[in-house]
Amino acid sequence: MNIFKRLLRIGQAEIHAAVEKMEDPIKMTEQGLRELQKDLAAATEAYAKVKALAIRTENEQAQCQKESMNYAEKAILIMQKAQAGQVDLVKAEELAREALSLRRKFYTESEELGAQVLNLQQSSREMLRNTEILKENMEKWEKELRTLKARAKVSKATEQVNKQLSQLDNNGTVAMLERMKAKVEDQEALAQAYGDIARGKNSLKDELNDLLKDDSFSIEKDLQAIKEKLGITDNP
Repeated sequence: MNIFKRLLRIGQAEIHAAVEKMEDPIKMTEQGLRELQKDLAAATEAYAKVKALAIRTENEQAQCQKESMNYAEKAILIMQKAQAGQVDLVKAEELAREALSLRRKFYTESEELGAQVLNLQQSSREMLRNTEILKENMEKWEKELRTLKARAKVSKATEQVNKQLSQLDNNGTVAMLERMKAKVEDQEALAQAYGDIARGKNSLKDELNDLLKDDSFSIEKDLQAIKEKLGITDNP
């Protein structure tokens, strides 16, 4: 049926051609699913109508069967009245023929309606089966679409990051960082050298101070040596 022809659209050549032309496949799939959703609603409505027609036809068939049986009973009843002398036989036969004619008419209509009921029931079962298949496929496709949309977002973000990373060297960022690192290391080495020089000066100063510091014990010893050389004795 035409309702289900769009099931093949995703696999048709024009879709592949559109994708090759850089059209957005996700948007196209979303549009396709929206159209299929409309088709599903139309298919469901059509199924309901066929189902209702089958029920109505089945009721009409039952009514025809009932009418056929009623006229058969009337034909018998008329002939029984003729047998009992209540109705003229000729008149009774005429009425019985009319009743039997109507009985056959309703019986034929009942048979035709029965065949229609079978066809309508078969059609409704097929429509229901196709509608259920379409519904299941749509649910699966919608789930896959959600997954693909999430993957597309991740891949787009990853592509952007990788693109930026791939352009780092082209922009001289890595080289600039290396030069900055070398400059900082040079500055650190120079600062260390100045520190070593400053510490060296402090050591020499400390050594000189140690040599020139006031040692009272050494002075007294030198004074005593001078006094002994000169023969000076300390007063008792």
